[in-house]
Order: sequence, then C-alpha cells, then structure tokens
Amino acid sequence: MSSLFAIFDIDAGDDPAALRLTALDRSRKQRHRGPDHTRVHADSNAVLVQEHQAAAAPNSPPPPLHCRASGVTVALDGHVCNAGALRKGLDNLSTECSEQELLGALYRRYGSGLVSRLEGAFALALSDPDSTGYFIARDPVGVCPLYWGHDSHGRLCVASELKALADICSDVSVFPAGHVYDSKQGLSRYYERPWRDYAATRGIVLAARDVRRAFKAAVSRNLAPDAAYGVLLSGGLDSSLLAACVARRRSRLAARAGVAALPLHSFAVGLKGSPDLAAAQKAADALGTVHHSVSYSVQEGLDVLPEVIRHIESYDVTTVRSSIPMYLMARRIRAMGIRMVFSGEGADELFGGYLYFHKAPDAQAFHDETVRKLESLHHYDCLRVNKSMQAWGVEARVPFLDLEFVDAVMGMDAAQKMSVDGRVEKHVLRQAFEDMLPAEIAWRQKEQFSDGVGYSWIDALKAHAESVVADREFAAATARFPHNTPETKEAWLYRDLFERFYPGQACVQTVPGEKSIACSSPAALDWCPEFAGMADPSGRAVRGVHAAAVDSI
Repeated sequence: MSSLFAIFDIDAGDDPAALRLTALDRSRKQRHRGPDHTRVHADSNAVLVQEHQAAAAPNSPPPPLHCRASGVTVALDGHVCNAGALRKGLDNLSTECSEQELLGALYRRYGSGLVSRLEGAFALALSDPDSTGYFIARDPVGVCPLYWGHDSHGRLCVASELKALADICSDVSVFPAGHVYDSKQGLSRYYERPWRDYAATRGIVLAARDVRRAFKAAVSRNLAPDAAYGVLLSGGLDSSLLAACVARRRSRLAARAGVAALPLHSFAVGLKGSPDLAAAQKAADALGTVHHSVSYSVQEGLDVLPEVIRHIESYDVTTVRSSIPMYLMARRIRAMGIRMVFSGEGADELFGGYLYFHKAPDAQAFHDETVRKLESLHHYDCLRVNKSMQAWGVEARVPFLDLEFVDAVMGMDAAQKMSVDGRVEKHVLRQAFEDMLPAEIAWRQKEQFSDGVGYSWIDALKAHAESVVADREFAAATARFPHNTPETKEAWLYRDLFERFYPGQACVQTVPGEKSIACSSPAALDWCPEFAGMADPSGRAVRGVHAAAVDSI
C-alpha cells in the first residue's frame, strides 16, 4: 500500500509552487506508509502526492501520477484485484499499464462511476484538469483509511491518515467507506447490496464446499506473485485456514512455473506462554511454514503505548489493546525484509464469530448484527491491521473481505451461521476447512486478538491505567471529555494520549466511542441482561460461553 494526500478547490490566486511545498510537508507525516518513493503532481486544478511502497521490485520507480493518455492525475493507496480483467475490457491499453493509467482510462469511459467496477482495497483521489473536476473514493469495506477536511482557505484536503490533516483542517472527518465524492455531483454511496435486508437472504443455504471454493478464490485474487509476503498466524481458525490456503496456492503456482516453492514465513505475537503463541506453533508445524514467534514483555508494550496511539489514531479500548502487539510484530516483519502479509480480519463479522453472537435471539437479529459489524469494521479491525502494519511500511491484505466472498457469505441465511444446539461459532467455516487443519486448531474457541496474546496483557493495561490516572482525574472525566466520556481509567488514559496528538472536537469525533461487550455493537447489548452495566469489551465477558470467562469485568 501507499499513502495519498491531495488539495482540491484551488483558486486562481493561489500559488501552485507554495501549495506543492505544503502538500509535500503534509504528506511527509504519513511517509511510513510508503517509504520507497515520493511522487507529486501540481497544476491549477489540484496538488496530489503519493508516498509509494513497492510490494515487489523496490528499486524500480513507481509510475507517475499524471497519466498522459487520459490527461488525468491519480493518487492511489491500495490495490485493485481485478485490474487484469479491466485492462482486457479497454481498447488500446497495454496489459502492463500501471493501475493509475488503468484508472485514468476507466475514468474517461465511465466518469466517477468507475469505482463500482473496482474490486480490492483502495482509497483514491483523481483530478481532471480538462473539466476542472475531481473525485475521491474509498473501497466498500474501508480497508484503506481515508480522511478529509477543509483548510483555513476553504480548500478541500484529503489524506490517508488523520495526522496529515489534524492541525490544518478544523472540520476533519472520516471519509465514509463505500462512497464516492464527485466535485460535480457531491457525495454518494456506490456500494449497495440486497443482502443488507435479511429478507433477501432468508432460506439461502451455502454449503461448506461452496464456502471453501469462494474463499480459495478470494485468496488467489489477493496474491501478488512477485512480492515477498508472509502470513499472520495467531493459531485461531481464521488465520490458520488463511495460511493453509496461501501455502497451497503458493505451491501450485510454483509447480506450474516448474520451480520449487519458496518457504512461507508465518508470524505470531504474544506474551511468553500466551494462548496464541502455543496454538500458532501447532498450526505452523502442521502447515510447514517457517514460523516466527514474536514475544514481548508487558513493559515493552507499555513503552510503545503513546506511539501506537499516534499511529492508529484511535482511543477505542479494544483497538488500542490489540494494536500494540501487532505494531511490535510489524517491526519484526519489516526487519526481515517482508513487505506484505495476509491477515484474517473480517471472518468474525461475516460469520458471527464473536462469542456474544451465541446470545443472538433469532436469525434476523444475528444477520442485522453482522451487517452492522461489517459496516463499522473500518473504524476498528481494518484500522488496526492497516495502521499497525503500515507504521512500519508493511502492507496487510485481508482476503476475508474480498467483495465476492463478502457477497457470498452475507447472502446466506443467518440461521445457518447461528450457534444453536451445541454448535460452535463459525461452524460452517470450520467444516469447510477442517481437513486442512489439526482438529485442535479447526475447532479452537474464538479468542479476541487482545485476549489471545495473553490474558495478563489486558490485566496489565488496566493496572497501569490505575497507577497513572488519579481518582480525581477520573472523577472529572465528564467535564473534561463530554463527548464519548471514558467509563474506565484505561479508557481515560487512551483518550488523554489521543488528544495530546490530535486535539480538537473534530479529531475526537473520528472515533465512534460505541458501548460494546466482547466487540458487540450497541444494539446487541440488549441480547443479554448480564451485559447491562459492563464497561469492558473483552471476550471473557461472555459468561457461559468463553472457557476462561471471568465473573466480573
């Protein structure tokens, strides 16, 4: 992936050279996302900057942002999975053309409607000097982050991360996932699906073999054959079956080419003796990956807490808890020269894998919650994996959020996904891949990432917050933080650190601040009376379901 920064709505009296320097200075704040090259284009219509990360051939310069054939300028963060098919559908376009050139050609044919034809994870900004127009778009799930706001002169500024805009845009906000902003037509949602309504899915069954086939196809679409890549392997179901699919596909591609497959590196992180490290090693042994266990101490985690909050741009408790170990793991991955990893985000949202889904009263409630979770994913897990990895210039790809796979799984009746009659969560997904995994992995109970890295990790964070946040400070939380008031000292600490880097009400409001138990949406709190009054999002809060549930959170 890369980063983008853009300035639009430039007046005739503006100095393009000065704006170019401003844009470069702003873009520098997110250069960790694209440490290999910087590309900039400035004209009377817009200034666009892209900090480029080369997944393959890092010594090769990236293509220019300005596309001569189409006359447009494009800054892109992310990747387009169906680029090959799209190139074939356009005349006089080389099969080797860059993604920017492809987007320019698509724009000339479809205008901003081109985004509905793209599959992949992306954020993009496009300027058309011929019509003095521009548009901005973000992928349907929001895998790639994107923010926008206006500077003091009323110019629209767009950036991959909040840090590039926070001190120049008083109205900075999150650009909504699945939307496009056209300077001629305004903001609109381009990603709509019938499965949002439970009635459209009622009675539709997806067999385990079809789930398997659809996911293997998603993995294939996300492979980058020339990139040095690895897999994140927590030892849970999602990461393990993803690693198995990547390893098999990698071997088959090598066999077709008549060469030996290079070893696949896998990575797990946790405190010494954590559940994830032990389970990941079992999975790695079974899959034959070259495995790396990244262990860290509580003190190492606490030491990087402020830096992690600066990078992830969030004060959400679960997001912070889980971002710290992922940030530490990303550093090790980059040090090994690996620039891309596969990660298992999205499966729990699609299949209702979080433990609180056991409490769903019926199929419609279950389905509606998966829709809510999927639509808010860009605020939480997508943000965590993207920004924690990109802090060290590592791209994370998430095949579970491949659009074709999302459509297949969200289109099935939630009655098939529910944990009833003793069925474990995500049992359909487990059945689809149980022959590829050891039984203790295929049927391992769900662990939230912040729990799986070691139960003492959460306890240590709470104890640290208790020691550094005075009672009088916490008692005044409502006065100091009237919006999204922290309900625990741990939440107070994260909010305090966040506002040191990102002051102002607009920045605060980029984080939802929803009440949650075990990653639930606020609506699902009504499923279980015992959730009332709880203020901790750990999976261990789901008593009667989690094997290590605690009596009080």
